[in-house]
Amino acid sequence: MKGQYAIFRMKKYKGQTISIIEAHNERMKEAYASNPDIDIQRSKLNFHLINPDGRYLGEVDKLIQSSGCRVRKDSVKMIEALITASPEFFEGKKPREVKAFFDRAVDFMKTKQDPDTYISAVVHVDEKTPHMHFCFVPLTPDNRLSAKEIVGNKKKLTQWQDDFWSYMVKFYPDLERGESASKTGRTHIPPRLFKEAVHLNQQKDMLLELLADINPLNAKKRAAEIEALLEKYTPGVEKMRTRLKKYDAAYKELRAEIAVLEKKVDASKESVTRRLELLQQVQELEKLRKIVDNIPTEILAIYSDANLGRKETLSHE
Repeated sequence: MKGQYAIFRMKKYKGQTISIIEAHNERMKEAYASNPDIDIQRSKLNFHLINPDGRYLGEVDKLIQSSGCRVRKDSVKMIEALITASPEFFEGKKPREVKAFFDRAVDFMKTKQDPDTYISAVVHVDEKTPHMHFCFVPLTPDNRLSAKEIVGNKKKLTQWQDDFWSYMVKFYPDLERGESASKTGRTHIPPRLFKEAVHLNQQKDMLLELLADINPLNAKKRAAEIEALLEKYTPGVEKMRTRLKKYDAAYKELRAEIAVLEKKVDASKESVTRRLELLQQVQELEKLRKIVDNIPTEILAIYSDANLGRKETLSHE
């Protein structure tokens, strides 16, 4: 089963480029030669969670004027958040379930940006993967037009993505944090991994019970049960180990940062909080690795012997 990733991206728009993105979002064209993924026959199924009161640029300028803020010629006037998930997440979901996902995403945006600054939120289901275009004017609480303050640099954007994943995973535990260039993005451990690890641990206990219960009367039956369980268990463990390797570098970085923070004599409240956060991430990684690494040698030996026996049988056929 492929990972199901939460996806959150942002773009900035100035002046007339706002009208261009509006034409795409609101499906104002009769054809889209540059985007063959759009199925015009399905465009009628697209829906708004926030309806624009008028044309994007007009509404943007109206909000900016009412705020009384200063505007430069090169000011970013609108930000668009593209919100979706990997295709696997939407597979088999009914329209109401798809809508529920984007309703949750709108709720997340309300925790980050004043609803009075919203322009539009439209969900497209006429392309391969459902996604939402969420547009707003980057006005700060003190009525300044500042995309830099709201979106900021890559670090600030990563924080938006982290917060989005943290919010959505409460409702959708299978969602993983998408890949990020920053180390904070690499240390998020999806709840699904823990579920899989616990399941592997349960299979291990079942195998040990079967091994302990073998006697001359049930040996043939138990051997078949053990072999069937090993066919699922051992490859599952190897797959989990491979997936955990991607966290090795992050684990070392976390440990190194913790060591630096521990050496600080006058630790601030922020550094103490950060250290506790890092320790929690390290403990989660250690717990996960401990679960999947705890494979009794006798189980591995049985699986190897069973595979060898099958190969020898096939070679003599």
